[in-house]
Amino acid sequence: MATVELRFSALPEHVRTARLVAAAVARRAGVDESVLDEVRLAVGEACSRAVGLHRRGGIDDAVRVKLVEQEKRFLIEVGDGVGAGEPNGHTAEGDDAAEAAMGLAVISGLVDDLDISSDEDGGVVRMSWPVAVHPVLP
Repeated sequence: MATVELRFSALPEHVRTARLVAAAVARRAGVDESVLDEVRLAVGEACSRAVGLHRRGGIDDAVRVKLVEQEKRFLIEVGDGVGAGEPNGHTAEGDDAAEAAMGLAVISGLVDDLDISSDEDGGVVRMSWPVAVHPVLP
């Protein structure tokens, strides 16, 4: 089981890098080529949401992205940095709440296996996709 971890400063310009890394690792893990755009878009939404939560909350910690190649699934976790005692950004008001809800709605439309929870470092968006029996190597 291979794992790639990525941490980046909560700046919008780093979201593109996270999308590119996620797509490359997903391809290598054996995710079907037709699903790679969904992987890219879902990771982009999750990372953009995390960046927004960091910036609005004044959080200095890095955004965390974990890419895990499992036997039959490819798993991506995006940590949003909101403290474990806070309800994963759901206290946002007005436009912020609508934006956070819209991001999660987009992700749920792209990912069949989605879980939103918290760990000791804050909120986590977990997404996974099936992989082919024989991974495609570059």
